[in-house]
Amino acid sequence: QVLVVDSGGGWVQAGGSPSLFCVTSVDTTCVTDMGWYRRAPGKERELVAREPTARSIQYGDSVKGQFSISRDNAKNTLTLLANNLKPEDTAVYYCHALCTEWPDHESDYWGQGTQVTVSS
Repeated sequence: QVLVVDSGGGWVQAGGSPSLFCVTSVDTTCVTDMGWYRRAPGKERELVAREPTARSIQYGDSVKGQFSISRDNAKNTLTLLANNLKPEDTAVYYCHALCTEWPDHESDYWGQGTQVTVSS
């Protein structure tokens, strides 16, 4: 059962501003955090941006000012808006949803990943 579906990747020219989309079928009442992460070739997975429920958006240190996210809590969707991408932004981008059940049991759900390739 696929619970998180991310999409929207592909080939982008440097300077492009694509959008990535995520929808999750995880129970909306337990989702406490949604975010986008990425893994570039030969590198560790890193945070792009995440939005905990009712809290401020957090951005990865290496991407501040370059991405923004928009979360719809009712629909359990998360959109990543990229701006002025560079070849070093080439990576597989993953959507993540965190489900927290009382009292403190957490479950992580990941999308299959969507490849973004930025050409110079």
